[in-house]
Amino acid sequence: MRMTARPENVHQARLLRLLRDEGARSRAELGDVVHLSRSKLAVELDRLVELGLVEPAGLAASRGGRRSNIVRLSRRLRLIGVDIGATSIDVAVTDGALEILGHVSMPCNVREGPDVVLDHVLDLLGKLRGQGLVEEIHGAGIGVPGPVSFREGVPVVPPIMPGWDRFPVREVISQKLGCPVLVDNDVNLMALGEVHAGLARSAEDFLLVKIGTGVGCGIVVDGRIYRGMSGSAGDIGHIRVDDNGPTCVCGNTGCLEAYFSGAALARDALAAARSGRSAFFAQRLEQAGTLTALDVADAVAAGDPVGVRMVREGGRRVGQVLAGLISFFNPGLVVIGGGVAGLGHVLLAEIRGVVYRRSPPLATGNLPIVLSELGDTAGVLGATRLISDHIFSAT
Repeated sequence: MRMTARPENVHQARLLRLLRDEGARSRAELGDVVHLSRSKLAVELDRLVELGLVEPAGLAASRGGRRSNIVRLSRRLRLIGVDIGATSIDVAVTDGALEILGHVSMPCNVREGPDVVLDHVLDLLGKLRGQGLVEEIHGAGIGVPGPVSFREGVPVVPPIMPGWDRFPVREVISQKLGCPVLVDNDVNLMALGEVHAGLARSAEDFLLVKIGTGVGCGIVVDGRIYRGMSGSAGDIGHIRVDDNGPTCVCGNTGCLEAYFSGAALARDALAAARSGRSAFFAQRLEQAGTLTALDVADAVAAGDPVGVRMVREGGRRVGQVLAGLISFFNPGLVVIGGGVAGLGHVLLAEIRGVVYRRSPPLATGNLPIVLSELGDTAGVLGATRLISDHIFSAT
């Protein structure tokens, strides 16, 4: 059976999302949650089985009478999550419950353009097919490191993605894969990953701050991503923190991203090595011929004072911006993710200290600021959450 069907009404859609989020359930348990009559529930579940979206999974323990049948999402459902970053690509395949069945990645410069990068995406998907993990694809979600017109499925004037402006990513990949595709900003998808499987599962209003090659923020309001009118909500990396600061990739000066991001850390580490201020960075440069944010993380772990100072100064600037956002938005949680978040508790302590000093006590009294625990799976999980929300909705 080809699983190209969608739920036919809101009851079926709700049942699918419950099975995705809560796992296999007995018909009796589902009836307790969705408040449908036994006969109506049976009709809807039987139809979902006919559509190939749900399957029986044995009998539940007795509740005092006849044992109820257990149902679950079809084990044949396959969703694809794609996380295109500035310097890498991650592709994962999940089942309908968003359990990751396979995950592959590769380094890739997004500046190579959409044709090259999307070919790499398809190559990675081919590897997953070769492992026998993918037969038919039910849907795919794709994240890109720039503003996106969610309605059209195209990047819009992305600062670090030459050649991508208004490229029809959704249309191209949908035609290649023969399934529904949705495209969003990569940070929004990380936030959705946290909603599904991370520290934000019980948070209705929160911020996900990604610090990687660039800096961005996913904004979740009432459990939903807030994208803004043109898709650029959360682009906090281009908030100016110093009028006389370094030039940013966006063309302005003094942006947060120009001070603290993967690229900025590599730049400052190189300067410290060449000036002789850091023997640690000088030795790394001599060994490798280049420096990256990973070298800064190693410097912090080794107690190099220059590396520690760089992270603290960066954390202070992130905290400055975040304090303003918290005073304005009043979130219930802030999650810090992305590659640079791997700098760990030195960075987190500095961000917390600035935020708690600068923001009103009413806004921060019960505000956790935490590091993401999902690592490099946040984006691909969020991508599959996004597309599953779409295909598990009534047509």
